Amino acid sequence: MSLDQPRSRSGLLQTTRKRQSPRATGYCRSSARTLFRLGSRLAGLGVAFAVQAADYQFSQVVPPEPVREFRAAWVASVANIDWPSRKALSTQEQQAELLAILNRAAQLKLNAIVFQVRPACDAMYASRIEPWSEYLTGTMGKAPEPFYDPLAFAVEEAHKRGLELHAWFNPYRARLHAADSPTAANHVSKARPKLVRHYGESLWLDPGEKDVQDYSFNVVMDVVRRYDVDGIHFDDYFYPYKVRDGSGKAIDFPDDASWRRFGSGGKLSRDDWRRENVNTFIQRVYKSIKAAKPWVKFGVSPFGIWRPKNPPQIQGLDAYASVYADSRKWLVNGWVDYFVPQLYWATDAPDQSFPVLLGWWAEQNTRGRTLCAGIDATAVGRSEPRPGWQPQEFANQIRLTRSQRGARGQIYWHMQTLMRNGTLDEVLKREAYQQPALMPPSPWLGGTRPGRPNLMVSAGGSGSRLEIRWALSGSGKASLWLVQTRIGGEWTEEILPADRTTRVWNGAQPEVVAVSAVNRNGELSTPSVVQAPGSAR
Repeated sequence: MSLDQPRSRSGLLQTTRKRQSPRATGYCRSSARTLFRLGSRLAGLGVAFAVQAADYQFSQVVPPEPVREFRAAWVASVANIDWPSRKALSTQEQQAELLAILNRAAQLKLNAIVFQVRPACDAMYASRIEPWSEYLTGTMGKAPEPFYDPLAFAVEEAHKRGLELHAWFNPYRARLHAADSPTAANHVSKARPKLVRHYGESLWLDPGEKDVQDYSFNVVMDVVRRYDVDGIHFDDYFYPYKVRDGSGKAIDFPDDASWRRFGSGGKLSRDDWRRENVNTFIQRVYKSIKAAKPWVKFGVSPFGIWRPKNPPQIQGLDAYASVYADSRKWLVNGWVDYFVPQLYWATDAPDQSFPVLLGWWAEQNTRGRTLCAGIDATAVGRSEPRPGWQPQEFANQIRLTRSQRGARGQIYWHMQTLMRNGTLDEVLKREAYQQPALMPPSPWLGGTRPGRPNLMVSAGGSGSRLEIRWALSGSGKASLWLVQTRIGGEWTEEILPADRTTRVWNGAQPEVVAVSAVNRNGELSTPSVVQAPGSAR
């Protein structure tokens, strides 16, 4: 039986204790240990309790708004860029590398990992549609031995650390020219060769084929339905970047067959038809994710320039005309939950200025989606193939993102750079990410706001130990817990995973503790707050 129970009508606290021997009573006095179940209803009433000096009371103190920022890194599996570090590692070695990445992300106070699961119509997970990736085992179609599912493992371990895990797909790339494994029988180039086009030295799915749209759609939705991912992510590859012949002339993508069947009889030009193929796919994926699991976020990280001269000083590749990505349309129409233009240029680059491009994208974000800057972490300290940046440039880009109205975070290319770059450590740990951050909320996703936590406080009479435990009350579900503490008048915050529901302080104890539940849309419950007696309000 609980040591305290609220009266249902008066809202007062009533405690019941077993009669104890004088010896036992003396022991209780010496330890001064009293447990209080702090229900959300009583907290709302603001009831004050006469308790011993070492005990905490309900409080009406309002904690500050938590830090909100999307902080992530891309983990690329294609060509073994980030993970695994090379083909044919053992299961134990693969898992150890992945755990090191997740631990590093948590140490740097990131809150998400964008994990590439489909490099080229292959799978870094147990797919029902496509073969195991050669970047995992060295042989396309070969499962890890001993068997495990890397995506399931990554999701579980990320969540243990309070990190979101976003599954990253390349919707149309089918095979890189550098791939050297024999092609598996169930790879799309073997099983359904009519969907595949040779372009340059690589293989690509033809976005103009209706069967291609269905095929890639089914691959994405299979993961949405079977895995507890927090997001689905596409990068900047749609139609392939232009390949040029020996004279430097751009070679057109070989989609004559699909154009004749599906496009030439309509009202759109061939270029507009190509863009509409991609637009339709983006919209379909977005709506279908929301129908299946509304809390799963959909994000895209397109090339950082929509079109040259937008804004007027900007020059560079025209992604709208080159890879047929009308990415501005996706943002304006709200077909994404977060949007990450790859702004891989310096702040003072005259033709591709980081702050100018970021400001322009913010102006396009009329629906208030989560806009982040894609930042090239590899540029810090780089000497080849072109001169890199000083650490201050990296810090400036984070600062500019924070100061830009409508921008809410950063994603870094790529994780291995963050694993081994001591210079970036200093910027991130000392200047940028001193406190952890919750994801920006996504209220358009709907869902139920979590109930206020019920707290149980156990305070040692010597003042040397404080333990607070909690559980969710009411409706909704917590995916994270926000624990805010005030010590010496200064507030700090911790973000704990859903399965961690206890916090212990040894030595100096906080003046105020506030615990809030966080749902998968980033929305907070009302906090439950306790305060040490005698501390200022």
